[in-house]
Amino acid sequence: MPRATADLLTPALLVDVDRARRNLARMQEYCTGHRLALRPHVKTHKLPLFAREQLARGAAGITCQKLGEAEVMVDAGCDDILLSYEVVGERNLLRLGALARRCRLATIADSRAVVDGLAWAAARAGVDLPVLVDGDAGYGRTGIAAPHDAVALAEAVASTPGLRFAGLFTYPTLSGTRDWLRQALQGLARSGLAAPVVSSGGTPGALATHEVPEITELRVGTYIYNDRTMVRRGAAAPEDCALSVLATVISAHAADRVILDAGSKALTSDLVQHEAALGHGDVLGYPGALVGRLYEEHAVCDMRACAALPRVGDRVRVVPNHACAAVNLYDEVALVRGDEVLDILPVAARGRSR
Repeated sequence: MPRATADLLTPALLVDVDRARRNLARMQEYCTGHRLALRPHVKTHKLPLFAREQLARGAAGITCQKLGEAEVMVDAGCDDILLSYEVVGERNLLRLGALARRCRLATIADSRAVVDGLAWAAARAGVDLPVLVDGDAGYGRTGIAAPHDAVALAEAVASTPGLRFAGLFTYPTLSGTRDWLRQALQGLARSGLAAPVVSSGGTPGALATHEVPEITELRVGTYIYNDRTMVRRGAAAPEDCALSVLATVISAHAADRVILDAGSKALTSDLVQHEAALGHGDVLGYPGALVGRLYEEHAVCDMRACAALPRVGDRVRVVPNHACAAVNLYDEVALVRGDEVLDILPVAARGRSR
């Protein structure tokens, strides 16, 4: 195994373990201090190592976005999982039932069609399945927008054999979340239903979660690594970014730019706040450098604002815009301390998008 980053082939994904662990400790301390259950989202790191460490630090369980991620984590010994995705289709429902027989599994629903499928899966597997009702408090993705409709679905869950109404689910913690939750909780109370869990998530607003006292559980993923988006949004400082892509300068003909061997297949083409002018990453050690155009295997770095340019063969580290998407591009990750490589791990849940 390479013992120094200089020995790694590029592009390579690096995780500064000391920064990552500081980030883990900070979020767990926040949740413990505010009596929030922390249920970290593993879709960011995709590593059983860090999932187990999050649990050891006090997390109530983990969150997985897809069945494939959950299957990897159950195989690794994680036994309390929230599947934060609407499961549809017979084959997927059979997988869900099989998982529910192997661990404490809960999932979400935002329609009667999803509820009916979950009931079928629970009956086939011979399990009781906890279900949280997915509410849309303004994000406009999945979820029920009207609180009274969410209450009606909760009543349907509670009256369906094999299912247990387990609470409410929202994403992210927006300004409208509190009003939505209050109305939904009041409606549940009138129906004689309690919401044991009120789960919300999103790293950008995570440290303000206590301002919405109705929330009992926090789901966050990006916080372990952070990224350029989190820094731009004020949710992290540059020194909190634990993830970087090690890249090599392969061309430097112009006085105002260099080309790296890390394109869209290494950095992702995700933008910060949908603004192309902000580029695709920060080049550490070169303030003002802009990772502008991305091709599959090339990154064109605008260096006009830099006092000096790297030369062909030099290596740089780039903090990507979106940690979760960047991780999913790599088969393995190098755990590092400075320039020392401590370990190289397979990204076990990489590509588990179904």
